[in-house]
Amino acid sequence: MSDENLEHKPKSIGRKTIRPALQPRELMTQTPDLAHAWLAQVITLLPQAFPGVLGESLTGKALQDGLWQLRTYDLREFGEGRHRNVDDTPAGGGAGMVLRADVVGRAIAAARAGARGTMPLIYLSPRGAPFTQAMARSLAGCDGVTLLAGRFEGVDQRVLDHYGIEEVSLGDFVLTGGEIPAQALIDATVRLLPGVLGNAQSTEDESHSAGLLEHPQYTRPAVWEGQEIPPVLMSGHHGDIARWRRQQAEALTRARRPDMWQRYRPD
Repeated sequence: MSDENLEHKPKSIGRKTIRPALQPRELMTQTPDLAHAWLAQVITLLPQAFPGVLGESLTGKALQDGLWQLRTYDLREFGEGRHRNVDDTPAGGGAGMVLRADVVGRAIAAARAGARGTMPLIYLSPRGAPFTQAMARSLAGCDGVTLLAGRFEGVDQRVLDHYGIEEVSLGDFVLTGGEIPAQALIDATVRLLPGVLGNAQSTEDESHSAGLLEHPQYTRPAVWEGQEIPPVLMSGHHGDIARWRRQQAEALTRARRPDMWQRYRPD
């Protein structure tokens, strides 16, 4: 691509934005960019795994309605040589394979060429900082996110250092790849975008939003297997209901998540 082409700015028509891109045409998603939609970019060896569950239910409807957009970048398309190699043996020896810095670097450059505004660059990694509801809220306030879904033994450290990539983990366990964590992160974030959930209040009352686990929930029938809905919930007294729910949330958090309870009540 010539320097002249690189200097062209995106052209906008309403919400649709046409952008120059560094990647081959066959890698481009046919749906045009929506200028104000939250954008999720995913660099992955398994682009066929997306949107997956993200195409269902509320996130799927929001995707269809243009509240957010998904772009996948097939890491294999940036591979080396005739066989599009993406990995090699670990320097210094050891088991498994490592994703090459030059291959991942080219994919990141292509994705970032299509990024806009504030879009953090995140690598889904078991050694990363734990993903939290606060992080989801922060990402929902951005223009989108660029996610690197790793495979094999991980990614060459040099590319992580070069791009200052933030590492994020779903928990203290290891998966075969970063695609499931990427979908989980996107789901947790997209549901916080304006207009995705029918009742915005639900995101304020759920687990982790107030530093506590959520209180128990009940619905019809009023009696099931001899168990009744707690009478306070049927009383219609909103003050009593709020106090009961707070007490339940505190009791659950204290019993099940002492780490959260310590942060909530540090004394």
